[in-house]
Amino acid sequence: MTLELIKTVSSRATCLYSEQVVETAIDAMASVISDRLHGHNPILLCVMNGGLILTGRLATRLKFHLQMDYLHATRYRNNIQGADLRWERYPSISLEGRQVLVIDDILDEGDTLAAVMAHCQAQGARDVLSAVLVDKQHDRKTTNLKADFVGLEVPDHYLYGYGMDYKGYLRNAPGIFAVDPADCD
Repeated sequence: MTLELIKTVSSRATCLYSEQVVETAIDAMASVISDRLHGHNPILLCVMNGGLILTGRLATRLKFHLQMDYLHATRYRNNIQGADLRWERYPSISLEGRQVLVIDDILDEGDTLAAVMAHCQAQGARDVLSAVLVDKQHDRKTTNLKADFVGLEVPDHYLYGYGMDYKGYLRNAPGIFAVDPADCD
């Protein structure tokens, strides 16, 4: 992957949601999450790498005491097509008896989020909730899983920005962008 190719992909992409719209959605998520989890001593569990930006943006807006940890479970591995789920790292904090909020960038087909939530439950979490920045609207979901907290709904495009990547790049884009179909090969 060359820098020139990334620049080309970026120049052809369409902005679906500006930075201001995304930040407003994160504010709204934080308010609802704060109301729901205040007084519960939760663990925020970031799904790396995609959930990193949302977790950071949410954490300082939440109005309750919490602990944070992360895990790394991936299907994409810097590709634009998902494959089998590979666990790179499990959480280090005990989840036993705790309220857990799993934070990820996107709910696409649902395989990764479902596996992460099942792992948390298997580790004895009292309750497992999920928060995603975007829920992709299509009929290819492999589970009936619905995120408990959703920032934005997006059409069925390959996306980047705010944690979502294009072949390992563009996670830091200031907005949510749809990749041109010509770049989805």
